Amino acid sequence: MPGDHKVFPWNANFETGIHAIDEQHRKLVDLINSLATHMAFQSDQLTLESVFRELADYAAHHFATEEKIMRRYLGEDAMSHEHEEAHRSFVAELVRMKANEENRSPEAMFEEILIYLSHWLAFHILDRDKHMTKIVLAVQSGLSLEEAKSQAGAEMSGWMKVLIETILSMYDTLSSRTLELMREIHERKKAEEKLKLAASVYENTLEAIFIADNRGNIIEINPAFSKYTGYGRDEVIGKNLRAFKAGLEGDSGDHIWKSVAETGHWSGEIHNRSKDGELNPEWLTISAIRNDEGKIDHYVGLFSNITQLVERQHELEHFAHYDPLTGLPNRLLLSDRLDRAVIKVEREGGCFAACYLDLDNFKAVNDRLGHTAGDTLLKEVAERLRNILRAQDTLARIGGDEFVLLITGIEKPEESRALLQRVLAEVARPVLLGNEEASVSVSIGVDFYFPGDEEPHLILHQADQAMYRIKQSGKSDIAFFEKSGKAS
Repeated sequence: MPGDHKVFPWNANFETGIHAIDEQHRKLVDLINSLATHMAFQSDQLTLESVFRELADYAAHHFATEEKIMRRYLGEDAMSHEHEEAHRSFVAELVRMKANEENRSPEAMFEEILIYLSHWLAFHILDRDKHMTKIVLAVQSGLSLEEAKSQAGAEMSGWMKVLIETILSMYDTLSSRTLELMREIHERKKAEEKLKLAASVYENTLEAIFIADNRGNIIEINPAFSKYTGYGRDEVIGKNLRAFKAGLEGDSGDHIWKSVAETGHWSGEIHNRSKDGELNPEWLTISAIRNDEGKIDHYVGLFSNITQLVERQHELEHFAHYDPLTGLPNRLLLSDRLDRAVIKVEREGGCFAACYLDLDNFKAVNDRLGHTAGDTLLKEVAERLRNILRAQDTLARIGGDEFVLLITGIEKPEESRALLQRVLAEVARPVLLGNEEASVSVSIGVDFYFPGDEEPHLILHQADQAMYRIKQSGKSDIAFFEKSGKAS
């Protein structure tokens, strides 16, 4: 059984920055590789008893080590309790699988364990552990726990891209191993049907594949190669990879060939310029095929267009943080902006205003002209307000005809009045909806956050209270929340 190939090689994205934790995570990744290799090659080197023993040792030592570190820096924070509960669920699942051992075949048990550990790797280590260690490292750097949680939360908001890169890296390794197995099957003259299947995969796969000799001259390509690059077979065969630069636009590729020569493999994201000049993001894998003497005989390359994956990632990130109707930040992004505003005031002084906006008479317009007209009105109001705000301010839609405005970077409350008066004026201007004009106004409740305020999470609630008083007393005005609980 080939021992040098790993289905899921240790990836830099697994690293948390805390050695004691990473050391244990490596052991789990090694066990996953052992299970996958066992299932792929039907080896008898692994037993269920040894797997359960290794998992029990992992749980006992690693969980205790990890929980001690988290408790030291997070104390009794809810995240610590949730983290420890996840550990207990891991142990409970091991006990359940162990108890069911007699009712399942060994191979079925191996598969069940592998699936469970793979999910644990993706959702616990790459998500929960990564998030919490970011908080620990931030606290170690001098931040308070709340500042550390805010910073870690912001960093984890872009974690989807990292997860995609990690999954692509695993996929890339699997692709490389598949090509090597195809060569082994050919050399050992395995069953004819398997050879036909391998040839069919080569011809019909969506990934572009090229094969080159030991001097880097292309000797074969599959149809997908021509589809992606625009170059026909006759234009490519015999051409040297270094001169052709397939997938290496703007790069001499020296570091790639150095890696292939030293490790037998290179993979990464590149930007490939096709024959018609279009530049596309692609994931490229190049592997060296060696003979019995250890010398390179051929190079095999595989690449696929990941434009849609990158675009989809951007779409998902936007959808998660912005209101689909107005394009304004939603509650989730507002919460992040609010946390950042608090941190900035605590660090630099001054204050910021949280303004709760509720449109007056919007329901009447909606009922009279219909929901489509109401949506148009909301988009127009959002655009008007967006145009009068400064770059550092945030306008968010939190539902229906309710908005929140954060006015940041001010030294004293009076500096917000001029902008709020403009908000009143802009909203009050009539809006043309089809053939009819409609007018609404806005009631605004305001609360301010100053350094040292004990309960920053109440600021929106208090601004809402001030707004409600305006609604009751005549609408279309501004009220400022007083710490006594009354609006002025």
